[in-house]
Amino acid sequence: MLTISQLASYAGVTTRAVRHYHAKGLLPEPARDHSGYRRYGAQAAVDLIRIKILADAGVPLARVQELLRADEAELAAAVAEIDTRLRAEIEERERHRDRIARLAAGDSLALPPEGAAYLDRWRELGIPERVVEIERDSWILSLAVLTPGQVAQAMAAKSRLLDDEEFVAVLQAIGEGVDWAPDDPRLPGVADKVAALLDRHADWADESARGMEEGLVELFDSIALDSVPGGRRLEALLAERGWSGWTRQERVS
Repeated sequence: MLTISQLASYAGVTTRAVRHYHAKGLLPEPARDHSGYRRYGAQAAVDLIRIKILADAGVPLARVQELLRADEAELAAAVAEIDTRLRAEIEERERHRDRIARLAAGDSLALPPEGAAYLDRWRELGIPERVVEIERDSWILSLAVLTPGQVAQAMAAKSRLLDDEEFVAVLQAIGEGVDWAPDDPRLPGVADKVAALLDRHADWADESARGMEEGLVELFDSIALDSVPGGRRLEALLAERGWSGWTRQERVS
């Protein structure tokens, strides 16, 4: 006969778990010896091992009790059902692992090939890596919240802009000011360049942003403007020059 500690040790559980299974009615309370201690036989050990196997497989304790009483056919059907569920959970976890790996592995896995190539062009233009990372994060968010058509449209529009020397010059100016404080006297000059570009090419703005709900616009604005010290100051300076917004630029009257 086994003590509760011996039974728990053989089954690979804690004595607390054994008592919990008693309380749930999964494992019958054994007879006690003359000293009042529980004493377990071989059947209790077998039953406890079966309970542990089912519980470790993720079977709810209420279902464990049902399966312990099932005949061979019922148990086989239940095991097949549990196996199907576990396979689905494993596949879902593998998808999560893949997503995490893609985020950690850099542009080529976090973004589609055209997105990685687009960011490489930014680097070739000498844009600081910190600014490239802000743009990358915007595209990661775009892939999650926009339709594939909207993403493709935005990517095509942004790629064309990199062929515009004036746009590239403004992008480089923004990159130079990435670490400037909000009160840096050079920020108004950057705002002048951005506003001048918008004045001359008001149609350059991303069309996919025009129908975007306000909450998403604010989210994209935050990625760009709250990631650098002078971002919100630059936004205010642009408003003084007749333009509101960053993701969705609009003239202000």
